[in-house]
Amino acid sequence: MNDTPGWASPGSAPSDGQDSGVPRPAAPADDTGSSSKWSAAQPPAGQWSPPSAPGTGPAIPRPTQGWGGPSQGGGPGWGPPPAAKPGVIPLRPLGVGEILDGAVSTMRTHWRVVLSVTLAVAVVSQIADILFRRYLLPEPVELDPNASPSELLSQTADSLSSTLVSEIPSLAILVIGTLFTTAVLTVVISRSVLGRPVTLSEAWNEARPRLPQLLGLTLLLPLMSAAIMTVAILPGLLMGSAGGAALTALGGMAALAVVVWLMVRFSLASPALMLERQSVLSAMRRSAKLVTGAWWRTFGVLLLTLLISFLISLIIAIPVFIIATAVDSAGLAGLYSGSGPDYSWPYLIVTGIGSVIASTITYPISAGVTVLLYVDQRIRREALDLELARAAGVAGYGTQPPGHGSPGN
Repeated sequence: MNDTPGWASPGSAPSDGQDSGVPRPAAPADDTGSSSKWSAAQPPAGQWSPPSAPGTGPAIPRPTQGWGGPSQGGGPGWGPPPAAKPGVIPLRPLGVGEILDGAVSTMRTHWRVVLSVTLAVAVVSQIADILFRRYLLPEPVELDPNASPSELLSQTADSLSSTLVSEIPSLAILVIGTLFTTAVLTVVISRSVLGRPVTLSEAWNEARPRLPQLLGLTLLLPLMSAAIMTVAILPGLLMGSAGGAALTALGGMAALAVVVWLMVRFSLASPALMLERQSVLSAMRRSAKLVTGAWWRTFGVLLLTLLISFLISLIIAIPVFIIATAVDSAGLAGLYSGSGPDYSWPYLIVTGIGSVIASTITYPISAGVTVLLYVDQRIRREALDLELARAAGVAGYGTQPPGHGSPGN
């Protein structure tokens, strides 16, 4: 097996400082100052004849049946042939439904690899989270109902601060779990686009060299968001009056809008980093270029995916919560007394099993939508469908140039 990043665009020139033997995707379409990026091997030209006087020149052939949409009179349709589909998506600009269907189809096609990755990561993450909540979670700050307004405000601030601090380990576990699933599933999904088989060891070997860069990207985006939120709400918090509370709320809403805009703008950075072997900052710039002009569409697809994942988690969480409460109602006793939940082993184990099931289903959907959004934007902007069809060996698209072997060979 070679050292390709899942798939790479054939006919691409290596970047500065990179070995020319490593295949890489074509440069962005908006690059300037370079020669044409068209491959020498192109699909055969269409047969076209110039207009001529009646009775002269070659006759225009009629299309064969099975082409395009319906025609008048019920005869054969006129239109382009259907797009090639070597893998889970057709090689053309995708609709929202096709992106979601491609993510689910990847789960079905490569279920052994997908299930192995997501289940293993979810189990390890849940075990770590359960142990933390059982043994390391600090005691919650109790609120004194007889306290004065100023004392109650101080106690509330301390309680919120304690809650945020206690959630840091859980967030760290989530980040690490997301890191591994994103890395491996990106490779799996990129192979499924070409209709190529992939094993867990192959996906891991191709994803492993990119883990440090992916970790940097995974940490940079939340830290950037936290910094923006802090700068926005800090002036209001320092004022400490009614006007300060209003300023804090206003700054928080403005910062939230900026964070959402930036997260959508950089949402395609992880597949760019993995599949194009970009650095962290280059991957963020690459994502920004691909999302430019399609921000609302990208936002809508990501929001829909988030909603679907939330609904799946909710459907699983409701019966699991009922079962956990029936098995050991002491786990929620603290909520009614105001002292905080008392997490017992039966309660944690049952809820942990539910979280594992939800994560195993939602992880591949989220990763699949992100990667397929990236592929869709490159198809729309850079005609990546031609190069993918060539890489998949679709008839009529030529072959790959010498020195650019098929991924995984």
